[in-house]
This record gives sequence, C-alpha cells and structure tokens, in this order.
Amino acid sequence: MTGTWAYYLMSPVNLILLLFPDQYLTSGILAMTVIKYGLAGLSFAYLLIQTKTQNGYRVPAFATAYALSGWMVANQLNLMWLDAVIILPLVILGIERLAEKNRLTTYIPWLTSILVINYYMAYMVCLFLIGYFLWTACRHFTTWSNFWRFTRNFTIGSITSALLSAFILLPTYFSLLGSKAQYTVTKFKFKFEYFPPKTIAKFFLGSFNFDQMPKGTANIFVGSIVIIGFLYFFINGRIPGRTRIAGAIFTVFLALSLFFQPLDLIWHAMQFPIWYPYRFSFVVIFWLIWLAAITLTPDFVPTRLQLLTVLLVLLLSVSYVWLNLKQFSFLSTNQIIVGIALLGFSYCLIAMPPNTFVLYPVVFCGLVFIELGLNAVLSLNNISYVSQNEYALYRNSLSKQAKHVTQSDSSFYRVATTFMRTKNDPLSNQYFGGSIFSSTLKTSTPKFFGKIGQPDGDGFVAYTNGTLVSDALLSTKYVFTGRKTSLPGAKSNYSLPTITEKPDTNQYSQIQQTASTQSYQNPYSLPVGFLASSKVLTTKNTTLDPVHYQANWLASLTGNTADRQLFTAQDFNHVLFDNVGEQTNLTGSILKKQDLLKPASITLTFKPTNNNSYYLTLGQNIDEDNVTLSINGNTMHQYPTFRNTVITNVASHAKGKTIRIKMQLKHNSLWLQNFTLYELNNAKFKQAVNLLKQAPLTVTHYNQRTISGTINVKANSRKVLTTSIPFDKGWHATVDGKAVEVYKSANYFAAIKLSKGRHQVKLSYWPPYLTLGLIISLVTLALTIVFSWFHRRQS
Repeated sequence: MTGTWAYYLMSPVNLILLLFPDQYLTSGILAMTVIKYGLAGLSFAYLLIQTKTQNGYRVPAFATAYALSGWMVANQLNLMWLDAVIILPLVILGIERLAEKNRLTTYIPWLTSILVINYYMAYMVCLFLIGYFLWTACRHFTTWSNFWRFTRNFTIGSITSALLSAFILLPTYFSLLGSKAQYTVTKFKFKFEYFPPKTIAKFFLGSFNFDQMPKGTANIFVGSIVIIGFLYFFINGRIPGRTRIAGAIFTVFLALSLFFQPLDLIWHAMQFPIWYPYRFSFVVIFWLIWLAAITLTPDFVPTRLQLLTVLLVLLLSVSYVWLNLKQFSFLSTNQIIVGIALLGFSYCLIAMPPNTFVLYPVVFCGLVFIELGLNAVLSLNNISYVSQNEYALYRNSLSKQAKHVTQSDSSFYRVATTFMRTKNDPLSNQYFGGSIFSSTLKTSTPKFFGKIGQPDGDGFVAYTNGTLVSDALLSTKYVFTGRKTSLPGAKSNYSLPTITEKPDTNQYSQIQQTASTQSYQNPYSLPVGFLASSKVLTTKNTTLDPVHYQANWLASLTGNTADRQLFTAQDFNHVLFDNVGEQTNLTGSILKKQDLLKPASITLTFKPTNNNSYYLTLGQNIDEDNVTLSINGNTMHQYPTFRNTVITNVASHAKGKTIRIKMQLKHNSLWLQNFTLYELNNAKFKQAVNLLKQAPLTVTHYNQRTISGTINVKANSRKVLTTSIPFDKGWHATVDGKAVEVYKSANYFAAIKLSKGRHQVKLSYWPPYLTLGLIISLVTLALTIVFSWFHRRQS
C-alpha cells in the first residue's frame, strides 16, 4: 500500500482530480498534464531569473525548451514522473544558493519534496545532484576551506532531507523488498546497448513513435538553439577553463549513461525498465539546456573559429543521420529537411549580435516555440490513444453494472469480468477485482496467480481465466460479461473488448442485464473468511499444473485428500490433422507443417457426457503469436500475454453437445506445451464448498485498512480462520481484543488460529516501519526548526 502511494499518489497536483466527477476523469487528467507542463517551464524560468543566468525574452525561450522537451512529450502518459522535472530546477537553485550564500533554506525543502512525491525519480535526481555538486564545487572553488564547508553543508542538507522523508521512505523501502527489489539485476555486461551515434537522431523533431516506447534510444530533443548553445559552452573562452573541463567530464558521463549498460542499470536502480527506457534522461535534458542558458547570454557573440568548430560538428551529425536514415523508423525525409532548415536558421541567428535587428527577440523565441511545438505535435501524432467517446462508452457500461452490484450488496466480495480495457478497471470503477497493474506489486501476487492458471507478469496480474474452484476460493461473488448492442455514440454494434471465455456463467444466476453487459451471481463464492483445516498452513503445493494446484489448494482447506482428484484429464473424441503430421499423444507434442506454403490446422472434437465444467490448459507457447484458436467457429478469446500455463473454460452444462476446437498454426511448427483437456467433478466441488461455508466469518465492518467480524468455532471443527486477503507483514490481528499471530495460508493468504467458542476477530493493516519513519521525520523536523531559530538569533 505504501509503495503504491509513494510511487503514484503523493503529488499535490493530483488533488486537481477531486474537482472532476468520475465521468470527466479524462478532463481532469488533461488539466493535470497541462499544469505540469506549465509548472516545469515556470520552475526553470524561476531558476534562470533567481541565479541571474538569463533575463528578458530568453527566459521564456529556455523555459519552453525545458517544458516541451522530448522527454516530457514522450513521458506525458507517466504523470507521476513529471513532478521530478518540475522540482529539479528548484533543487539546483538550492545548490546554487548553498554555494554562493551557504544557505540550506531552498535545498532542503525541495529535495525533501521530490523524495516524498516520487522516490523512484528522486533516486535519479540524487544521482545527478552528486555530479552537479562536484561541477559546482569546481566552478566556485576559491580555497580548500570553502570547498570543505560547501561539501559539509551539502551533505548535511542531503541527510536532513532524507530524514525528513523517512515517514514515506522507510515503509516504501520495506514494501520494495517484496516487490521491485526482487527484480534487481546482480550481474551485467560491460557493453554498449546500441551504436552511440544513433542518439544524434533524437535531436531531430518528431523523433518518437510507438516502437520507441518498449525499446528505443533516449528522448532528449531540446531544439536547435539549445544544441548550438550547448556546443558553444565548451569553446567559450569567457567561461573559466576548469568549469568547462569539469562540465565536459560530467557530460561524457551522462552521454555514456545513454548507451553503456552498467551506467544505464545504475540510473534505474539496477533494474532494466519495462517499457520507457532511459527514464533518467530528463536530467540530461536539464544539463543541455542549463549549459546553453549559461552560454547564450545577451552579450555572447561567437568568434569565427567557434563558428567553424560548431558548424563542423553540426555537419558531421546531420550527415550521419541523413546517410543512415533507414535505420530510424521515427524519422522521415521531410522531418530531416525541416530539422536542417531550423538548425540553419538557429545557427545563423546565434552568429549575429542580438542588436542586429529589432525583431531579433521575436525571431529567437519564435524559432524555439515553433520547433518545440512541431516536435510535440509530430511525436504525439505518432502514437494512438483511446478516443474520449470510446473511453466514455466503456466506462459508463462498466460503472453502471458495478454500481448496481455495490449498492445492492454491501458485503465483502470480488468481481470478475470477461472483458477488459485495462488491468486497473476495478480501481477506476470502484469495485474489488482480481486484476491489477502496479510497478510496486509484491512478487508473491504474480507468482500465486501464475500457479492458479492466470496471466501474470512483472508488476501485473489478470484474473481472466477463473474456474469454478478459483472463483469460489477468491470470494468472486459476481461476474460481468459483455453483449453486443447498439449504443448512442457507437459507430456500429458496440461490444466491450472481450478478453476471455466463460461458459461457467451458466452455472451462476443472472441478476442484471443492461444494453451492453450482464451480471451473474456466483452461488459457490466463499466469504472473505471461513474456517479451514490446519493443513492449509503446512501443505506444500509444488505442482506446476494449475488445475492440480487449484485442487490441492481446495483439499488443503477441507482437509479431505479426495478433493485432490476434483479434475480428471480427458481425451478428445476425434482429432483432424490438416497439413500437419499426425500425433498419437497431443500433450507436449510438436506440430509441423507438411507443406510450408499452405495453411495448417488441427481440429479437436469432444462431446461431454454430463453437465460438468471442462477446461483446457495452454502452455505459454500456445499464444496469439503462434496460433489462432476458435471454439465451434467462434474466436476463442484469451489475454494475449502469459508466461505460465493458463486455464481456459471451454464447456459447461453442455451434455451431448459437440465442442469443436480449431487451432490454426501461424508458423511452420507449434509446441503443444501443457495442452490438456480437464473435466471438473462439479458434484464433489459443490460438496467441498458447502463444507467450507458452514463456518463463515460474519463481517460486521470493513474499509480499505481494516476488516472485523464474528465467527463461531464449534467443538471438533476446523480451527484455522483463513481469508482471501493476501498475507503481508503489515496485517495485525486481534481475537476478542487480544493480539494474535497472523499466519500464511496456502503460502499466500492471511490466516489466524482460533480456539473453540464465539470470537470477535479484527484484522487491521499498518505499513511496516511507518511508525519509526514518522518518529524520525518529526524529530528531524523539530530539530531543524530549533536549529534554524538559533541560527537566526545568532545572525
């Protein structure tokens, strides 16, 4: 919980969303995005003015280059990261004031702010500050005594900020130990991730498209004037030599970070980014613009030698990109021509003294605004978005159904859907679901979901493949399904984006139907807490087969070993091979085309002899990249990415009906990894569930942090209260007002041991180390205030 807040929700700009009703959430996000763009430009302008680096018309020009940089445009969908861009110039202002006036009053508050708002981006800012501090120390060096005083104050200020942020950093650190820290890379290769000169292409406008999101080079577009000013910094004789040399060394380090793997990993806290690579490059952009702003002062006029040097660098850079244009899918010939023209105009403009003509300020600002604006338009047009109308249709359909259920049933339960727009649909539509995406998701959750046959990955789970067993044990009381309909605003017959098949809904009771959705109530859903066998605390469920894992899980709850045989493997009645070599045993076999130029498929047929539920397991190789699946001529929907074997529901209550599954190969061969048809013994399943329902936890109160209720433990009955709440060390339990230990059930859920009798049970969550963090932060704040008061009195 703390990790989620610390990564996504601590920005004060998020409060703007409270002004917008749910149906206008997109408008609120637009407002947030625009405001963050504006604040980024404003903070950089404030830095320029306060340090007297620039004044007049050049301030908005450089501020615009910063606010509309390539990094900002490419990452505007990651709103939680943008605060770092806003606060970085203010932290730098704090270092400048520390160097010039020995004052920490700017540095500490703003460094504390970024540490609290987003620890991840703050880590990158702190790494940059180390290099910036050393460069600043070189710039302002007079005596060793002053250097050590500057170093001491910088260290004290940095430690103070960390201590002031302890209330969020300490619990977040503990949370990360069970989530992102699990993915830390301990070994890396000393290699370049791509040919270094390829970075040059990113200085042309519009150098961003969808393919650059999952993998690509750093988005460091800043405009022609900034690039030219940055180059002049290193050959500007008016700037002290040690400042330029130190700046060059730091620049080389930053440049290497953009393509040298070890440095890239260090910037990303020893973890390769999943999409959006080179996230730290906003500090590179700051550095480029800051050095350009220091150089291009109103009285700067380059010499002939300087002009020739910069011209040579520009010609070599442009020539490389032009000759290798085919390597850059995000660039076109027109973009290169326009970029060269803007670069030429900027070069000529900077070569002239600012008082050459009256409209010089207008042209200077105009070039910056036009180039940065064009880049934003071209870049954003290269990626696709969900339209407002499409978003509203989906959200209204889902929220209407969710409201109906949540308003009519106030108990604790979860909802599953056969459609999905994002894995965070439950969050945005305010109901408890089984799917989520979060960069701070504990690794135990994807591991568990993978074991029960659900799609999972680093940072996400998708509860799209539930069985009768998993629905019951996970307290999935309701299921929403989609239906085709004609809705106002839809271009044609509208249907929610189907993500899975669920014939099992015919075992549930339909309770509600709207134009685009249907709701079903699951009569087998277990409450959030119930009494289970003590075996659930000790059973080691090591099977890799998700079907058997679910059966073993249920058996450990009931204590009945016979429940391990709930599922039985079934043979298909008939298999037709079309342009594929015949196989005697399908599971684990490799299908190969006989004629490589013709399509190939196999058709598998079975006819249920009862009304039980049937499931098909698919190994990770049987995905949409390798095969197209259909059932009785209809597309078989499945969440597209999964790294473990998943379970698909193929039949339910279909006695005597022919079920035909067709698999069309997309390549020359297909590995039928973990491909097995299973039948669930519905009668035994119902018997087991009814047994567990006999001793439920009657919930009397629950919210986002606590759940309490009563339970009656009879003589000789099961005495372990197990829940469908994931275990975490932050959970604390009391039974009849006395603290008791929280155990781990099925190696994933929270459980409590109980004695005979009627008990009042309460589970409450308090993030580990939050109390210690609060104490450290409050004590540090108090000491800081007292020290500041004494310092003012002495002054």
